[in-house]
Amino acid sequence: MVNTTSVTGVILAGGLARRMGGGDKGLLVAGGQSLTAWVLARLQPQVDEVLINANRHVDEYAQFGRVVRDVAPDFAGPLAGIHAGMSASNNEWLLSVPCDSPFLPTHLASQLRSAVDHANADIAIAATTERPQPVFMLARCALVDDLATYLNSGGRKIDQWYPRHRFVESTFTDSAAFANVNTPEELATAHCTLTQ
Repeated sequence: MVNTTSVTGVILAGGLARRMGGGDKGLLVAGGQSLTAWVLARLQPQVDEVLINANRHVDEYAQFGRVVRDVAPDFAGPLAGIHAGMSASNNEWLLSVPCDSPFLPTHLASQLRSAVDHANADIAIAATTERPQPVFMLARCALVDDLATYLNSGGRKIDQWYPRHRFVESTFTDSAAFANVNTPEELATAHCTLTQ
């Protein structure tokens, strides 16, 4: 039975991390622990359960929570991870976050939930004053079939899927909270920040 008030969080760690030389970004260490551990510490208090979307190193990721793999083949991107999370969730809502954003807002879930309630929307995406941050998304799990159809048709772009539905953007004033780690230089920067 779907819980209509609760939220499942999914940490998206299913990519290939090409800019990191193909290493598994979520398991990279900064400030004494993995990026996924930092993300989990900020996400877990905001949601009722946490899933980890991973397609490699599943045993390592299992220490953080229940692992769900992509159904779509060939590392199809964040939407495939969101689909996996929706498919495994027992709650009405899914909150997705990337594994490489160790500074994510501690009020992400509450602000996005307020946004969907206010706008009577099915999806809320985070935004900064500079740009949307659609991987930080709160979406109704009832959209899972439509998302599967989109993926099965070859769709991969997150910013082409969510506008198909009633969505709202919610702006966060702290752009630094959405900083992610895509390169060795950014990993070094995150390490310095996390060890201050």
